[in-house]
Amino acid sequence: MSQMQNIQWYPGHMTKTRRQIEGCLKLIDAVAEIVDARLPLSSRNPDLPKMTNSKPRLILLNKCDIADKKATDMWVDYFKKQGIIALPIDAKNSTGMNSFVPAVRELLKEKLKKLNEKGMGNRPLRVMVCGIPNVGKSSFINKLVGNTKAKVEDRPGVTRGNQWFTVKGKIELLDTPGVLWPKFDDQQVAQKLAFTGAIKDNVLDVESLCCKLIEFLVQDYSENIISRYKLEDSIDDLQPYEILELIAKKRGMLISKGEVDYERAAIMFIDEFRAGKLGKITLELPERC
Repeated sequence: MSQMQNIQWYPGHMTKTRRQIEGCLKLIDAVAEIVDARLPLSSRNPDLPKMTNSKPRLILLNKCDIADKKATDMWVDYFKKQGIIALPIDAKNSTGMNSFVPAVRELLKEKLKKLNEKGMGNRPLRVMVCGIPNVGKSSFINKLVGNTKAKVEDRPGVTRGNQWFTVKGKIELLDTPGVLWPKFDDQQVAQKLAFTGAIKDNVLDVESLCCKLIEFLVQDYSENIISRYKLEDSIDDLQPYEILELIAKKRGMLISKGEVDYERAAIMFIDEFRAGKLGKITLELPERC
């Protein structure tokens, strides 16, 4: 097994996106930041508060249907203590989506009051939707808008240009491309983003990434792995590559002379994790961050 290389990824269009976001600030009233509920801190862009000039914000904990619910509740409370509204949602399955418009109107109630005083109560509230790649921005907008005008694809970097969308409740959404920061100071953050697909797989060694994911999951979710792949014994004392070998054999992923096809097994394991087939899993908790 090759060693997991350091992850540094900052495509050229990201720099353009920063300029686009900063240039649109005068057009918006608030920011809706979409994060992955399985890693609410690691999937936030730490530069975004500066980039958005401290505009009112709310956080959408997307993909909550495949996150650990107890952990999600802890994150909602964590952000609440910071004075930030956090809504658990799953854009794919419509979970929590009805809470978005009321939350925006609550967030901007002072703005609404001033608009009404000026006789501008019919002016729509304008919200910029931000987030790193692959957290579900387009799926979220499509669900609210009720059509598929926003292009959706399960890979980073699909949404490349700013687009406006009108939703019920007198709200307009400004979609922005996904933004990552120039370098990862913490490789654990980078690895967790790679686990969920926020970083393109073609810049990574898939077997090493899979072993890192297994190592991570064994800490809190070893029973999920045992149950999913019908392993007979405890795996807590095994090395990640040994667990991957057991999984490969269970799934019949062998090549000539009975050798294990580690790459195929690794791709399968990562895909099943991302699809939620290993159960409801959260990769970070407030108390550990």
